[in-house]
Amino acid sequence: MSPPDRTPQPARCGAWRTLWRCLRLVEHITTGVLILGFVSLISREGARPAWLPSVVQWWYQRESRALGLRVEVTGRLASGCLLVSNHISWLDVTVLGAQGPLGFLSKSEVRGWPLIGWMSGVVGTLFIERGAHQVGTVTAEITARIGRGCSLVIFPEGTTSEGGGVGRFYPPLFSIALQPGLGVQPVAISYRCADAPAPDRSIAFVGDQTLVANLWRVLRHPGLVARVQFLAPIHPGPADDRRSLSGRARSAILAALDLPQGPPSVRRRPGRPS
Repeated sequence: MSPPDRTPQPARCGAWRTLWRCLRLVEHITTGVLILGFVSLISREGARPAWLPSVVQWWYQRESRALGLRVEVTGRLASGCLLVSNHISWLDVTVLGAQGPLGFLSKSEVRGWPLIGWMSGVVGTLFIERGAHQVGTVTAEITARIGRGCSLVIFPEGTTSEGGGVGRFYPPLFSIALQPGLGVQPVAISYRCADAPAPDRSIAFVGDQTLVANLWRVLRHPGLVARVQFLAPIHPGPADDRRSLSGRARSAILAALDLPQGPPSVRRRPGRPS
């Protein structure tokens, strides 16, 4: 039996505000389905409309507002870089996707999720099967996307953690950034209550939570703030390999989050890599 969750819980917002957020989220998802349904109809041979990345960014910005989530951003999105971020929640995709024309690399299981898998595929998410040595097959596509000015985000921990640390980064993914002309931009994500500076780990998608249960926590949160830090890009030198590059990116994120350097020791989401 899993130990009880002793994570301190913040106060909850009122019932009417929660109901309003629920209604806004349902309308927001319906809007997304209609837009992507139209995109699916007009797309031919995999070619998506040129305006789609801007619409997707707008949709993520709108989702943040529907959830009552405020996003604070420091730094700037760099061009020609693979973005690597720590991973706390499904919300990470929302807050990052609202910052620019970003694509995501996701585990293959997401493709089979009801509605979410279909929507992810239409907007151009790349799927990779964990443990199937598929990095080489997606490298060319990722490099081409970055060359077209569309940055791609990976979560190299392979799963979520509660935010009290950063897990080991999966080095093979960093071989992508060793391509000539590319680099890595670390991104640090954290969450807090609007009235408290300390990190709020109650909304982390970890343990045995279901997506619905975690979403309910977010909808009832009195004032959730996400902080996104775009850190200085790392351009690999002659002595860098994928392992050293992953270590440098992880160290930069730990420093930005004011977390101790060292080997990972975090509460992770078992059996559900992301």
